[in-house]
Amino acid sequence: MGIDRYLIDFDTKDIEKQYHDVIIIGSGIAGVYTALEIPEDYNVVILTKETIEISNSVLAQGGIAVSLDKDDSPKLHFEDTIKAGAGLCNEDSVWVLVNEAAQNIETLCKFEVEFDRKDTHQLSLTREGAHSKRRIIHAGDTTGKEVCDKLISVVRKKENVKIKERTFAVDLIIEEGICKGVIAYDEDKSSYILYLSKMVVCATGGFSKIYSNTTNPDVATGDGAALAYRAGAELMDLEFIQFHPTVLFHPENKSFLISEAVRGEGAYLKNVNGERFMPLYHELAELAPRDIVSRAIFNEMKKTKTSNVYLDITFKEKSYLEKRFPKIYETCLNYGIDISKDYIPVAPAAHYCMGGIKTDIYGRTNIKGLYACGEAACNGIHGANRLASNSLLEGLVFGRKIGFEVQKIINENKESLEFEDFSIKSKRVPKVIDKEEIKLEIQNIMTKYVGIIRDREGLLYAKDKINEHYNNIK
Repeated sequence: MGIDRYLIDFDTKDIEKQYHDVIIIGSGIAGVYTALEIPEDYNVVILTKETIEISNSVLAQGGIAVSLDKDDSPKLHFEDTIKAGAGLCNEDSVWVLVNEAAQNIETLCKFEVEFDRKDTHQLSLTREGAHSKRRIIHAGDTTGKEVCDKLISVVRKKENVKIKERTFAVDLIIEEGICKGVIAYDEDKSSYILYLSKMVVCATGGFSKIYSNTTNPDVATGDGAALAYRAGAELMDLEFIQFHPTVLFHPENKSFLISEAVRGEGAYLKNVNGERFMPLYHELAELAPRDIVSRAIFNEMKKTKTSNVYLDITFKEKSYLEKRFPKIYETCLNYGIDISKDYIPVAPAAHYCMGGIKTDIYGRTNIKGLYACGEAACNGIHGANRLASNSLLEGLVFGRKIGFEVQKIINENKESLEFEDFSIKSKRVPKVIDKEEIKLEIQNIMTKYVGIIRDREGLLYAKDKINEHYNNIK
């Protein structure tokens, strides 16, 4: 199918223009942390299509992986990451991730992020799937919210950073192979604005909302990858979608994550017959990599003809569970599940995109002036399957590297603010379509045919059906 270069018709002469040194699209941990790492003498704008508090990062429960224990090392973290990624990771990128982890955690502590600590005041470490050591630092079971709340409170005080909420990035402006800015729709003004800059950072997150069963919020629709692709950016590894094994399965909630850390603290997976099954699939049992656990659960559900399995942590004291997993305990209790007494019904759901906009370790894409970081980007650190709690870390490490590069990048792109007006007029014919119906059908197609288990016939069917929708609406 042919892809239109621009989503809308416009004439830049008729659009309000704003000039900034750096434009950041996205307000999750990658976008906000990048803004904080940019020197204060540079003018930055963050564009976010909802409010700044809404992102995938905020929902992250488990924690951040960092080798701090005397029995651990960046080398072991590196090896675990490569193994979880099925050997398909970019080793140079992974080395950067694991070796720069600790210094970024120090920065978070300076921003007064309140991680859980032992009585000795050392950071408390837990273990998650496919990790050989206890290396996950956390803030209860709401680590993402704690980190994001603190980073947002700091960035709001920065005089050089402007935050534009309810502003949807529609397309990148490219002239002579250089990214010059972004055309965006401002909901508050009900008008388009042309943001021009010497550097654009795409930190828009992933696209797991294209699945019907997902842990992601409504904003995770892959806008960044799409607008970058239309502009000519290279994408990579889009086929690698991570399905989190343990998502609450309840009639009123099928998107609430039951953190990997619950299994890290000893919880067992059991089928509908009450039989523990993970030792039959992998030597690490419940702590196997996520892709293996998800496939095992899928197989058990198929064998027993059920829609879920169960997570059993009833052997832990209620007081311990309330303290260690307060959000999970409270949420489950709201649905009549006391996790100190009852098994938790769970099933896999789309969770994370390993692929995205192709970058190097400095966030550079194949388009001059366009950078990407976080889940929107792909520099190969995750391979075919992300190691648990490497996602927030990715946003920190590579967002920081972009921040450090800003002065060099802007000096190299002195010509970037020279801009020639132009207009786009397509031959599109306005159509009345049922957007909600199309969205739901695509989500169902993706879940059924492009999910945990795939085959050639199903993939070709999905491709044809999605092409059919595209051709009907373009």
